[in-house]
Amino acid sequence: MKTKILVIEDVLEMAQLVCMYLDKEGFESISCETAESAVEKLEAGLKPDLVLLDLNLPGMSGLDFLKHFRDKYKTTIPVIIVSARNSDEDIIAGLGYGADEFVTKPFSPRVLVARVQSKLNRQAETEASVEEVIPFGPYKLYCNNCVLKKGNEKIPLSTKEYDVLEYLVRHAGESLNPEVIYNSVWKNQYGDVTAVAVYVQRLRKKIEVDPSHPKYITTIFGMGYKFEK
Repeated sequence: MKTKILVIEDVLEMAQLVCMYLDKEGFESISCETAESAVEKLEAGLKPDLVLLDLNLPGMSGLDFLKHFRDKYKTTIPVIIVSARNSDEDIIAGLGYGADEFVTKPFSPRVLVARVQSKLNRQAETEASVEEVIPFGPYKLYCNNCVLKKGNEKIPLSTKEYDVLEYLVRHAGESLNPEVIYNSVWKNQYGDVTAVAVYVQRLRKKIEVDPSHPKYITTIFGMGYKFEK
């Protein structure tokens, strides 16, 4: 699925030029000549990955749109203002309303597209650093916080139960014998490997619909266990 860029620009030639450069770089551009039409698209379900916003728009201004966008959607979607207005007051107002960057006209379309790509890259890095989430079935494993959730429900796990589950999830599709699991999770050279079977049974009771016929943590006879996403 292509990355969607919403371009809100009332000068048709400018909008077409920006969209042409964006499309050339593999983005999917959606152009709106007014803030009102952009609002309609958002209310109809459009979920852009980034917004390029002019300030001088007919009807609702760019700043009014930005305030509405941030207030209603509470979103972290990046917004880059592209405007001929370059006074300190305009820049301060734009950033104060929630814009991420302010680009003044005239500008190089290639440079603007490079700014878009750079901002999206930083956004992806930030989101990844905030939380690593591994989904499976109706569950999500929040690795940074060592939490398992089913929808909004937190599934209670002991520290070792979580460690075993995360190890299995990260090695989904692999046949893992108990010794490998034990050495990787417990990190003991000597110990009771049967502990693995105990924790597998505990996990099955918490995540399987029918623990006697597991869907996620399956037994590979003669080999060990396999996690199926």
